[in-house]
Amino acid sequence: MKFKYALNEIPPLGHLLLFGVQWLAILAPIILIMGTAVTSLHPNGLGQQVVYIQRLFFVVAVALFSQVIWGHRLPIIIGPATVFLVGMAAGGKSNLEAVYTSIFLGGLLLTAISITGLFAHLKKLFTSTVVAVILILVALTLTPMILNLITTPTPQADSFANLCFSLVMVLSMFIAANNIRGLWKSTLIFWAILGGSLAYYLIFPQSSLPTYDLPTVAAFWQGLHPSFVFDSGVFLSFLICFLALSVNDLGSIQSVDELIKPDNMERRITRGVTVTGLINVLSGFLGVIGSVNFSFSSGVIIASGAASRYTLIPTSIGLLALSFLPKTIAVLGSIPSVVIGSSMVYLMCSQIAGGLQVALSQNYRFEKGLTIGLPMILGVLISYLPPAVLNTFPSILKPVLGNGFVVGVIVVLIMEHIVFRKHSS
Repeated sequence: MKFKYALNEIPPLGHLLLFGVQWLAILAPIILIMGTAVTSLHPNGLGQQVVYIQRLFFVVAVALFSQVIWGHRLPIIIGPATVFLVGMAAGGKSNLEAVYTSIFLGGLLLTAISITGLFAHLKKLFTSTVVAVILILVALTLTPMILNLITTPTPQADSFANLCFSLVMVLSMFIAANNIRGLWKSTLIFWAILGGSLAYYLIFPQSSLPTYDLPTVAAFWQGLHPSFVFDSGVFLSFLICFLALSVNDLGSIQSVDELIKPDNMERRITRGVTVTGLINVLSGFLGVIGSVNFSFSSGVIIASGAASRYTLIPTSIGLLALSFLPKTIAVLGSIPSVVIGSSMVYLMCSQIAGGLQVALSQNYRFEKGLTIGLPMILGVLISYLPPAVLNTFPSILKPVLGNGFVVGVIVVLIMEHIVFRKHSS
């Protein structure tokens, strides 16, 4: 694939800042959503919700900068790992100190394993077919979250109104993408989030603007008292979570590798997973949920046409600044969820297009279709399992078997290298 800016190319300052803001506009809402979801599991709040999210912004800022400069050095965003929510909900809600101790120790273990170069040796397992499935799986297994973002009613608009707004917004994005050129097209996602938010509030006026009794600037380490409590059951559960996280992390790096073909991928994988481990150590120390490289980064790269890793430097600086701005964080939390969900639909369509391009880059065979089809079906089925069904899963296996993406990745590896081993591409 050809890109406007290559991996190690630094765009002009104006373009660099716009691309950075676009990544920030995509990543910030995810951090806000995950931070809110985690704090809802805290029985006593463990401090104010906004303070927790401030710490989360700080961790992600450090993680993003470290990955781009010292880690995998690829244009991949990193953020809170949803797989840890499963571990927290499965048995850690009543013992949060044990949860964050497990994240701390799991990060240390992941770092130690990755330093040995083990994950780099697994690169050969990720053929073009496997990478194609990973790209498409990300889009399909995120559909429950996207559907929830789009259809969540508000006091001003019901689910049907939000769905209609989303359809119009998504269609408008595709029309714009087909008619605009240059930087406008590359930063379409940012303008869509900005314009979509303004349009939503014009169509569905708010009865009153929210007021936040929060300081404009404040540090996030106030009241921080790290406490380490080891619980073998919680730790074992989080070891399974880290297994799922490592598969996700490796898949994210490999999916971008297939798009931009950088050199020294073995070293990039080793450094990337090592930094992910260290960031989880920091997360455990600060008492926030751990992080992972996001697989949908390739969708943003395809949609924007910019593969430069330097576009993420302004993003990391913006995240760092936000970690000291509690009132701004609260205001950003008021971006309509339907706007975020609609932008995700456009991104995931780009993700699927990239996956299909990778899948069809070589001769198509019926066996390849089966290798692609089964993990997608299973991934979607698992993603839409009702909570009542998931609660019947053994707690220790729920982080793996209850994660549609992880199940899909494991199944495609089995199909590619065991079931149809003789026909692997």
